[in-house]
Amino acid sequence: MTARRRPGAGAADVATGALPAESLAAAFPVLALPVRPPAAPMEAKSVTSLPAGEGWLYEPKWDGFRCLAFRDGDEVVLQSKSAQPLSRYFPELVQALGRLTAARFVLDGEIVIPVEGYLSFDALLQRIHPAESRVRKLARETPAVFLAFDLLVDREGRAVTQLPLAQRREQLERFFADVPGEGTVRLSPATRDRRLAERWMREFGASGLDGIVAKRLEAPYRPGDRTAMQKVKRLRTADCVVGGFRYAAGGAIGSLLLGLYNEAGLLDHVGFASSFTAEERQTLKPIVEPLVEPPGFTGHAPGGPSRWSRGRSAEWQPLRPALVCEVRYDHFSEDRFRHGTKFLRWRPDKAPSLCTFEQVRPPRSRRGSTLSGLLDPGRA
Repeated sequence: MTARRRPGAGAADVATGALPAESLAAAFPVLALPVRPPAAPMEAKSVTSLPAGEGWLYEPKWDGFRCLAFRDGDEVVLQSKSAQPLSRYFPELVQALGRLTAARFVLDGEIVIPVEGYLSFDALLQRIHPAESRVRKLARETPAVFLAFDLLVDREGRAVTQLPLAQRREQLERFFADVPGEGTVRLSPATRDRRLAERWMREFGASGLDGIVAKRLEAPYRPGDRTAMQKVKRLRTADCVVGGFRYAAGGAIGSLLLGLYNEAGLLDHVGFASSFTAEERQTLKPIVEPLVEPPGFTGHAPGGPSRWSRGRSAEWQPLRPALVCEVRYDHFSEDRFRHGTKFLRWRPDKAPSLCTFEQVRPPRSRRGSTLSGLLDPGRA
């Protein structure tokens, strides 16, 4: 199954990561490196399919925090994609990077938190917390991993950003030759085999792989540029039971509340769909209102809407579990859709009882498809 919620975690914990970006702002120390923070990372252009042909390197697109890692002797700095300091939130990574044999370098990579072979984005959000004691407690309970996929400054302290990716990757692999593959700082896998990259996306998507990034082997490292990198995000759909709904202002249907059956046969609330036009909202009324019948969700039930949702009812209406709809989503973690989903179509051909969590996380018989193997470069 997917990474589980930490024991004792609740709504207050989940809200911890909901901080404005400016709240993370702080000054960076001055480092004697040819590439210094704040620095802009290289970007990728979104495409619908992986590019084919010679001259491409394919890498996993991890579901984590993009991070530039700087080391100048005893000073280690972690910088987010938006040029915010991250060091205080990941003390275990600062220590691990400071223990590497190379004393001066700059790495581009991703911070992830694997839990039982799956990536937990919620565990990452828990780290963005003002209390140092809490951050250090979580660092012990759910340690993060830094996955390096590019080299900007080599172990001699020289900038290598003008070298083509093919040479930077060779240097990056030599950099990691004496770094334990199961440690906190690891080499992210890469391949020139497009078919292997497509297999990664098929097999590891439900475990936290967000897609694939394709990079031109001849390209230098261009901060902020999107011409030499392309990314394909995994398209995810799921069939869900509509276990309830909420009214919007004016009496139209505001959102459909979605559910999946857990292993105990109970219907758990996992998210919502609200991307409807005004006309569609009215069309939904004669579909859902005749099915109003408690209890709706028999497992985890939805709470009230946000207090900022003005004009919306504080109550949700339970439905008899008869309607099945297909939705598109981007991320599923901690037993729920991380964001609102996109309604695609009704599925009258599918029995509600078949709408289970196995759609969004591998069943127990497929435990081998966890990210454990992919996170080990030697087995990639």
